[in-house]
Amino acid sequence: MTIRTTKRPPGEITWMDLSTPDVEAAKKFYRQIFGWEYQDTGQAFGHYNMAQTQQHNAAGMAQMDAGAQMPSAWTIYFSSNDAAADVQRVKALGGQVLMDAMAVGDTGAMAICTDPTGAVFGLWQAKEHIGASIVGDHGSMAWWEVNTRELAAARDFYSALFDLTPHKMEGMEYYTLHRGEQMVCGVLQMDENWEGIPPHWMGYFAIDNTDAATEQATAAGGHVLVAPFDMPYGRMAVLSDPFGAAFSIVQPPQA
Repeated sequence: MTIRTTKRPPGEITWMDLSTPDVEAAKKFYRQIFGWEYQDTGQAFGHYNMAQTQQHNAAGMAQMDAGAQMPSAWTIYFSSNDAAADVQRVKALGGQVLMDAMAVGDTGAMAICTDPTGAVFGLWQAKEHIGASIVGDHGSMAWWEVNTRELAAARDFYSALFDLTPHKMEGMEYYTLHRGEQMVCGVLQMDENWEGIPPHWMGYFAIDNTDAATEQATAAGGHVLVAPFDMPYGRMAVLSDPFGAAFSIVQPPQA
């Protein structure tokens, strides 16, 4: 478990939030799995909810606008020192800007973009809100990867945008992106098994028991997209909530 009290350097993933058509129902679903408690930030911020574990901010939830065209989804945010400048770099590197940099009160500034392969991601320039203040513990962020049909294009885009160094994993069409010795995120090549699924970012939450959480998700109205399986990095599963937002869970291997 890591507790943070200061903002992250630019290029690290700092936050995840959920856009959902029913915040109250989503809060109930995720509480069943992660034990989250919630802090409503009030009318001025559209009743955006901070999901908390051990009284630390772990993720966010926002009510989708009525008639929104985008599906319910989790969005990951990279830390930025200057969101306005970074959106210009996104465009120069072949990405697109869906929502230009905008201030969010005194909490910070955000932008929403896509990489050249179509995967959506956010930028967060922190002020009062530093992003997740707890990482790696039950119910908090643990890992992130972009799933894409154009691995080389995505790898080169994020490496250039955030000054990261790619390392290929042996035996897999998968790269990890590094800042020095630190692994920041991953890039996965989608194959024929991903038919019909658009490129996207996938966030992983740490969990105490993957199998139990999978059963809890199903009982609470969610769906199992990939049943629990073992990897050297832990026991994982891919789930979706009752509104179709996909996320992954990982039970770290015992020391």
